[in-house]
Amino acid sequence: MTTRTDVVVIGGGQAGLAAGYHLRRKKLDFVILDAQGTPGGAWQHTWDSLHLFSPAAFSSLPGRPMPARPGPEYPGAGHVVEYLSDYEQRYDLPVHRPVRVRRVRRDGDRLRVETDTGVWSARAVVSATGTWWRPFLPAVPGRNAFPGRNAFAGRQLHTTGYRRPADFAGQRVVVVGGGNSGAQIAADLTTHDDIDLTWATQRPPRFLADDIDGRALFDAATARRRALDEGRTDTGGVASLGDIVAVPPVREARDAGLLKASPMFTRLTAEGIEWADGTRAAADAVIWCTGFRPALSHLAPLGLRGPRGHALTHGTRAVEEPRLHLLGYGDWTGPASATLIGVGRPARDAAGEIAELLGR
Repeated sequence: MTTRTDVVVIGGGQAGLAAGYHLRRKKLDFVILDAQGTPGGAWQHTWDSLHLFSPAAFSSLPGRPMPARPGPEYPGAGHVVEYLSDYEQRYDLPVHRPVRVRRVRRDGDRLRVETDTGVWSARAVVSATGTWWRPFLPAVPGRNAFPGRNAFAGRQLHTTGYRRPADFAGQRVVVVGGGNSGAQIAADLTTHDDIDLTWATQRPPRFLADDIDGRALFDAATARRRALDEGRTDTGGVASLGDIVAVPPVREARDAGLLKASPMFTRLTAEGIEWADGTRAAADAVIWCTGFRPALSHLAPLGLRGPRGHALTHGTRAVEEPRLHLLGYGDWTGPASATLIGVGRPARDAAGEIAELLGR
């Protein structure tokens, strides 16, 4: 059975909800298909101590400010899940879950969205699946895996699998990655005295100034996009400021001398890690905080091509398939669009272009 609608939004996290808000304002007929069984997107799967980079007032989706709560200035992941659940209910967004989208195909003047519960036929599609569901593990050119990764006898997990320090009590743990996730998880592990921590990074960590938070990052990303659009010199955006936001737990661990980075090792051994000079260290677990890639396998039948695996876009619209918009995957689909505060503007633009495409 095939169900027809104007727009199918794939993904019910923050980007999908922002799209739904603006599609509703355009009075379009749409559905949001979410693979998760409950509201909250990827936020319901993060580690226990994760907090936002910004206060609640600067972490809101369009139309509804995130409420403040007692305690730390920066809200935790649980608070974000509550906010997204409330947002979905407040605007009565038509979210269907759990529904896993398998493929999107061209079907004449429409797009065919095939799921594990049926088929939808849409005049436009917004892909808002994010990156959490496609963790990236490093490899060496010409090889399928980082040297020795299959030989290591201990436990290996990605950022997506980490929850709390207590899970590693009494162990020797290697955290790999010099970005925010690596720094935050390394700092989290320092709260347990019986954990022997090694933090390995490709280059010395670059901490942003302590007074910089998500507000400044959004401004930097927006200024970079404006400069590029106007043909001016690339400002470098967020990357020009540093790699790691010094949120309170990271700052405390750094200032206490507990957050010291080691150069990246060259291979794993059965017992641990080994550097280029032959120095070795034993390890019970390795946590790969090595980033993510866009979760776009459902779009493979469309045959979209672009640099670094990204479909070519004009704003959020796919150049090779103008009925498709990509939302929330990072700066290539809108400045800071992978953040709560940043996704609203590209979501508004996408809804506006879709309404124009449909003659509304």
